[in-house]
Amino acid sequence: MPEKAILRDGVLREFAERILQGAGLAPEAAAVTADCLVYANLRGVDSHGVQLLTFYVDQFLAGNVRTRGHGNVLSESGCCLLYDGENSVGQVVSAACADHAVRLAQAHGVGLVSARRSNHFGAAAYWAERISARGMIGIVMCNASPSVPPWQGKDGRVGTNPICMSVPGESSRPWLLDMATTTVAMGKMFKARMAGQTTIPAGWATDKEGVPTTDLATALGGLLMPLGGYKGSGLAMMVEILCGVLSGGAMSTEVGGVYILSRPMGTCHLFLAIDVARLVPLDQFRRRMDRLVETVKSSRPAAGYDEVLVAGDPEWRLEEERRRQGIALDAGVWTKLVAAAARAGVDPPPCAMLESDPPPGP
Repeated sequence: MPEKAILRDGVLREFAERILQGAGLAPEAAAVTADCLVYANLRGVDSHGVQLLTFYVDQFLAGNVRTRGHGNVLSESGCCLLYDGENSVGQVVSAACADHAVRLAQAHGVGLVSARRSNHFGAAAYWAERISARGMIGIVMCNASPSVPPWQGKDGRVGTNPICMSVPGESSRPWLLDMATTTVAMGKMFKARMAGQTTIPAGWATDKEGVPTTDLATALGGLLMPLGGYKGSGLAMMVEILCGVLSGGAMSTEVGGVYILSRPMGTCHLFLAIDVARLVPLDQFRRRMDRLVETVKSSRPAAGYDEVLVAGDPEWRLEEERRRQGIALDAGVWTKLVAAAARAGVDPPPCAMLESDPPPGP
């Protein structure tokens, strides 16, 4: 039976940091990047977790990313700021931009930061929560490699283009929406391949001719499907406008990808911070937010469900579980992670626990 590795989040974070430093990142950059990736694993969003390290290391060692870069402010006018990532590590660029958005919102009520020439920044939720932790509404978006056809098309023209919003609440975690504008993120299909799967659920992807498929190999050579048909296609275009067009950076087919080594990624991001206290007192907003969530969740569950959940609930529950029990990595992911570590000149942690899957039932 295949084995899986189970690591405490602190051990996995330290391992990721060592890999990133071995691949050329400064300690501070490695720390925020590793924290961002392990954050995704803790929440069960493994497609944006440490499995990305194998692709990051390839990009760093190939010289496609400025591993010691930070980016630069190009302009600042009122509540708006334009940031040039200068092809630096996406998490380093995003940390600076999220903090600028908060600073601007503190001064003006709203802070909008548009970033160009960046790279993969991990899970958008990490950055939206970085903003909402300061008592503000955080909204984050980014464009991505053109792996999604427009509605009624069969050529990739936009990316998974996620939309994320996080709000402060009395219970500290009232509502957090982080969604791709496709049915699933590309990382979920790569995770399925690493796990040795050969099929995917219907509705995830099409073949290269735009015909829906459940065969994983065919899907990886094809395209992702927009969420909700033409509505998802419209949302992806909205993100492309707010990120690519507005920043003056790469858009649509000009964007590279974390899986593409032949050219820079050139991703563009949008960070928006809204100072709640400019409109209502923060404690009042938090109470009202909690009341809204409680009202929505008071609905009687539909047939087949035990309860009503809101955005963020499944991830926070899984995070509590994984903090107690550790983060399990599929055998394929662990093997590739160890290989990435070797390329970076790093040994795996001796305290990683390997377990065999239980035997199938009768």
